[in-house]
Amino acid sequence: STMFLVGLSGGIASGKSTVVAVLRELGCAVIDADVIAREVVQPHFKAYRQIVHYFGTEILLENGEINREALGNIIFSHPEKRQLLNSITHPEIQKEMLKQILKHFVLGCRYVILDIPLLFETNRLTKFMKYTVLVYCDPPTQLSRLRKRNGLSQAEAEAHIASQLPLDEKRKLATHIIDNSGEWESTRRQVLRLHARLEGSLDFLWARLAVGTVVVGLGGLVYLLLRHFIS
Repeated sequence: STMFLVGLSGGIASGKSTVVAVLRELGCAVIDADVIAREVVQPHFKAYRQIVHYFGTEILLENGEINREALGNIIFSHPEKRQLLNSITHPEIQKEMLKQILKHFVLGCRYVILDIPLLFETNRLTKFMKYTVLVYCDPPTQLSRLRKRNGLSQAEAEAHIASQLPLDEKRKLATHIIDNSGEWESTRRQVLRLHARLEGSLDFLWARLAVGTVVVGLGGLVYLLLRHFIS
């Protein structure tokens, strides 16, 4: 089995962040969509200006940055506003992700993990993935972990979980499952097995060699031109 792009997702409180931490320890190239999403809405960026235009200055903190909690509260109860926000941020996020993918591609990474929380909800990027990985846990465990982590009531936790596609539905869409319902050591062993499988992949080897050849060729051309004009 071979691959290049690997889509990684999960659900709220399913343990995706801890799985990503292990993958980073193993030296995997991970592109975090959440980190990029925070970067592209910083002041002076195109998405920032559009968000302020449509949502108003009341969503800003005193330092001028976007109050993510305030904005999150707005879109949580208004699906049409969530769709508007996504239409603003998603193109900018995808452009930055593409830049990072190309960087890792040229560097010759065996595979690149795209950590995308709503990979299966949006469903626009899955067609670019050779495989998709879901960090799963059973619904009772997910509810219990979320309540404990965020200090939420039963109703609040259920509402947050209901705002996402159920993990059991995502499970049907993913090509690989990391079951994080049990002990952490069991989860870690699953991550190690998956990494070993991916690390043996030679997918896109010829494409990477072609890119390298082009880069080297351009470098040689520049060198010859410089020698021509200097001499």
